[in-house]
Amino acid sequence: MGRGKLRIYLGAAPGVGKTYAMLSEAHRRLERGTDCVVAFVEHHDRPRTEVMLHGLEQIPRRAIEHRGAAFTEMDVDAVLARRPAVALVDELAHTNVPGTRNAKRWQDVEELLAAGIDVISTVNIQHLESLGDVVESITGVRQRETVPDEVVRRADQIELVDMSPQALRRRMAHGNIYQPDKVDAALSHYFRPGNLTALRELALLWTADRVDEYLQQYRGEHNIRSTWQARERIVVGLTGGPEGRTLIRRAARMAAKGSGSEILAVYIARSDGLTSASPKELAVQRTLVEDLGGSFHHVIGDDVPSALLEFARGVNATQIVLGSSRRKAWQYVFGPGVGATVARESGPDLDVHIVTHEEVARGRGLPLARGARLGRSRVICGWLTGIAGPALLTLLLTHIDADLGLANDMLLFLSLTVASALLGGLVPSLASAAFGSLLLNWFFAPPFHRLTIADPKNIVAIAVFFGVAVSVASVVDLAARRTHQAARLRAESEILSFLAGSVLRGETALDALLERVRETFAMESVALLERESDVEPWTRAGSVGRRPVARPEDADVDMPVGDHMALALSGRVLPAEDRRVLGAFAAQAAVVLDRQRLVGQAEEARKLAEGNKIRTSLLAAVSHDLRTPLAGIKAAVSSLRSDDVEWSEEDRAELLEGIEAGADRLDHLVGNLLDMSRLQTGTVTPLIRAIDLDEVVPMALGGVPDGSAELDIPESLPMVEVDKGLLERAVANIVENAVKYSTGAAPVLVSASAIAERVEVRVVDRGPGVPDDGKERIFEPFQRFGDAPRGAGVGLGLAVARGFVEAMGGTITAEDTPGGGLTMVLTLKAAATPVTSADAPSPQPSTPQPPSPQPPSLQKAGPS
Repeated sequence: MGRGKLRIYLGAAPGVGKTYAMLSEAHRRLERGTDCVVAFVEHHDRPRTEVMLHGLEQIPRRAIEHRGAAFTEMDVDAVLARRPAVALVDELAHTNVPGTRNAKRWQDVEELLAAGIDVISTVNIQHLESLGDVVESITGVRQRETVPDEVVRRADQIELVDMSPQALRRRMAHGNIYQPDKVDAALSHYFRPGNLTALRELALLWTADRVDEYLQQYRGEHNIRSTWQARERIVVGLTGGPEGRTLIRRAARMAAKGSGSEILAVYIARSDGLTSASPKELAVQRTLVEDLGGSFHHVIGDDVPSALLEFARGVNATQIVLGSSRRKAWQYVFGPGVGATVARESGPDLDVHIVTHEEVARGRGLPLARGARLGRSRVICGWLTGIAGPALLTLLLTHIDADLGLANDMLLFLSLTVASALLGGLVPSLASAAFGSLLLNWFFAPPFHRLTIADPKNIVAIAVFFGVAVSVASVVDLAARRTHQAARLRAESEILSFLAGSVLRGETALDALLERVRETFAMESVALLERESDVEPWTRAGSVGRRPVARPEDADVDMPVGDHMALALSGRVLPAEDRRVLGAFAAQAAVVLDRQRLVGQAEEARKLAEGNKIRTSLLAAVSHDLRTPLAGIKAAVSSLRSDDVEWSEEDRAELLEGIEAGADRLDHLVGNLLDMSRLQTGTVTPLIRAIDLDEVVPMALGGVPDGSAELDIPESLPMVEVDKGLLERAVANIVENAVKYSTGAAPVLVSASAIAERVEVRVVDRGPGVPDDGKERIFEPFQRFGDAPRGAGVGLGLAVARGFVEAMGGTITAEDTPGGGLTMVLTLKAAATPVTSADAPSPQPSTPQPPSPQPPSLQKAGPS
């Protein structure tokens, strides 16, 4: 079963007649005998659209209830069960009511297409996702229902439904689109002539791009290489020289003369990476092209004219703009040049424009392949071997009696030429071949000491020697260059692999990356510079090394990153081939800097969110939990001060007791709030010393009613290293929380036990317990479990307890109590066991130790 086909009627604005056109197409298909049904069509009470539904089978809609209201949506299952040949689905960008299988209607359409059902749908240009911001800036209305552009682009057919703004406004005024009570508001806001004209242009341009994609696809499928001048496309050939800006501006003026013209700037780079183009200049030209509405392309090709023509024909270009050659007159011996070759081979379908500029005939590098960077010492050795070597060999051969013969003499001279190529490259070896040929002619080919050769065989031999010497030198030099290039490419691949790995690992250390740049390129300093605008001064976002520069102009090498960022290096000037890897480093440095700032902003936002959450909760606590005891205190005081009632001593005692209880509650609440504030700001500094648990835990039970807690602390427990005041507060909060939630007559059990090098304190209650997903949440500030009454505290007790325990190096966790309930487990570090006299190697008299300083007084915890 194949996939169904999608046809979309794209409207320039609401009311242009998309649904009407879709229904008309349905009637035409019915007349041809096609099984066509209406899956979902909304006529919006428009009489003419409603009439078009007559005679078409309609699939009943699915009724959905949401928030007490009834809605209807397309019944996808019913359409799939009916399985028509064609289904009409209106409003492709519609958002379905919650409760349906898919969130968007276009996802419903995807199901129908996957089932082999053809679909005809509608959508307005303002509902395309990529145009949301543009439409909002034009109309002032944000479209909440959107459809991804790719969904519409994948349609097999797209038909634009268009109407002039004047005609659409007339339809609106006649009541053919909206109800009469909405016409005036629509005409004065969304349906203004300017809005409609802009939307119409957006629809036309978007459709034109889609048509161009169809055209490119058709040309590719039918292997059509000739240019079809359906649209002006101007290709600008760049060399990386300063004349590129002139060519781009000239092409922009040419494109402005024709509506819809497109500019494509292309730079052809050789595959071996040997290029004299300035990366900085290319970056400037790329920015200029993009600012003028064009696009920049980087193409690899050894034959520049062929690669340029191939690119132009591939994009269906109509014109090529090239600059006049920068070569001097004598350099034309190497060939006619790119401009002349392109003009000769362009054919009748491409117009070639040669634009003059200020750099004409100012010269450029020789079109010879540059040799490997062998170093100055090796080049000098190559010249010495190629020139001094043949001279010394001649001196040696002329002063010995052995007659080796001309052939052997040539082999000796050839070995020196090959050695010269291995050491110094091509040029020294060519000089060695020429010099060796002269020496062979003068000293070893009769007649001697004359530049003439009597024997024709010797002429052939010397000519063959020169040819072989040049060939061998060229091959050796080419092999050396290829070896050098392979080594460079391997190094580049390793560096790029490192960069890719750092991206995947999410590394955000800018200084480490800049240090890697400095080490890789052997620089003295590296700095990442940025500025807000073209007129603002440069600032260092990061730097390594000695004396980093403050401006790109002061650096030996600078690599621009965008418009307002640059990587500046000091130490030496880099060759052009090193700038490719430097560009990758610069881009990664910009990414790392952005990531650092995003991480910082995210952390700051998190802190702000936490602070806002705490402030909100604190406001709620102050507004309710703190006001409740205050209200009780105020009511009791007002009663005592009243002269209308004669209070008995029992009543007075009861009122005073209520005042005291309310004051204690306020004291406990404020104490917990202050403790939480201390924990949030990191100002809790525990005073750790070794103490016995039985010195602390009984004191922590003073805030609970008698008989509500049972204590089980063995005397054999080791001492623990804690802050006595903090531990008392933590245990008190946990016990009081357990008592508050306990049910039945069973008291809360507080027990302790030693396990290895730690001591565990368990507070066991028989309350309702806490589900597993809530065991961590109960330790968060301002959290109260279940249906605890508002007056039961502000939800800080357990949060403060965990903060104090962790500040002492311990942990606190929640576990289920067997049989029901919750067990809080405090794990504390056991103190080191002192060495006794029996264990000591020699008994020492005991020396009384001064008492340890007591911790500062802390209030006992109350209800939380």
